[in-house]
Amino acid sequence: MAVLSARGRRRGAWPSRRGALRRRLGQIDWILWGVPLGLCLIAGVLIASTQRQADYADWYQHWVTAGVGMAVALGLSRIPVGHYRHWQGPIYGAMVLSLIAVRLVGTSALGAQSWINIGGFYVQPSEFAKIGAILLLAGVLARHPIDRPVDLLRPVAVIALPWLLVFVQPDLGTSLVFGAILLVMLFWAGMPLHWLILVLSPLVTAIVAGVFPWGLLAWVPLMALLAWRSLPWRRLGLAVVLAVQGASAVATPWLWQHGLKPHQRERLTMFLDPSQDPLGGGYHLLQSTVGIGSGGFWGMGLMQGQLTRLRFIPEQHTDFIFSALGEETGFLGSVLVVAAFALLMARLLRIARQASSDYESLVVIGVGTMLMFQVVVNINMTIGLGPITGIPLPWLSYGRSSLLMNFMALGLCASVAGRTRALQRWW
Repeated sequence: MAVLSARGRRRGAWPSRRGALRRRLGQIDWILWGVPLGLCLIAGVLIASTQRQADYADWYQHWVTAGVGMAVALGLSRIPVGHYRHWQGPIYGAMVLSLIAVRLVGTSALGAQSWINIGGFYVQPSEFAKIGAILLLAGVLARHPIDRPVDLLRPVAVIALPWLLVFVQPDLGTSLVFGAILLVMLFWAGMPLHWLILVLSPLVTAIVAGVFPWGLLAWVPLMALLAWRSLPWRRLGLAVVLAVQGASAVATPWLWQHGLKPHQRERLTMFLDPSQDPLGGGYHLLQSTVGIGSGGFWGMGLMQGQLTRLRFIPEQHTDFIFSALGEETGFLGSVLVVAAFALLMARLLRIARQASSDYESLVVIGVGTMLMFQVVVNINMTIGLGPITGIPLPWLSYGRSSLLMNFMALGLCASVAGRTRALQRWW
């Protein structure tokens, strides 16, 4: 009898173990963790492919950094995001000091002084400043929602100094990411859509003033009408909007000539007609589009890309990694990667909607904006539909700082998702 009872206990233990395993597997967010890990896996192969003819081979470091980043993300996922609200002062101070340190002791590369050499490792503080900016903006907007135009002053003041320090490095790409994060988080915090249009209008005014000045005769009155109908203090709002539009239109020529360096101006306009300088500023774009187009529907196969092997595309393992993807996996592989990013964004939106607090929701939406803005800009850049801005493709482009930062952001979102599931089970 004792033997039979022992056997029965052993038999009964297997179903309980299988049930525990199913519960643990069911708690894993396969989209949130699976998409980035899958992208890192294929990125290592693509980076290795770009280095076949090089005298160095550091592709495996992408996987090593991903492993470290994954460990950090898992650690952050165990910390409630709300705890960071109590550390906003130190976070802001560390962010600003690190960006100032770049100006003082930073290392220059590719026309920008953006890195600090720490024990042989090059760290890019502007990448980690993105997370700091998201946490700070979330704290400000959760406490002070956008109900009046004057409420815009707080979040703009918070982001102004870090943005300026990044812009003067000069790192135009990262500064654009800061702007995208600010605008989307403002909208998520309750800012009306027509106010968002007015905030963006000076940028449109600058473009119209530089490309088609006569278009200002229609654009400026349209913005004035929108300000008159949507702002609470009509006369004051109208005066401010007209002053900003006029300043933007007048300052654009000066900023274009003196605010941007020659290589930055070239990056912003060359995509319109890269054939005008096929061996200079247009070389990246022309070779990238040729490489993507040569992949056809199925691609040439991993490690089989000819333009990739011969290194015709500069910086292909970093900013132009999507061209290697297009050449070696074709249209099908490129679409699958874009679909993976879209699936991840849909998951982040769901987490943001279900978050238990405004602060957590704003953090997740800030992370989602940061990631998807970089995806859209980078892919458009490589296929010739946008200017070259130096923005990496998340989890695919080689770069230790950006990869670690992306995993840290993932850990914050996983923390919000885990807390939401815990509260749902409680109730």
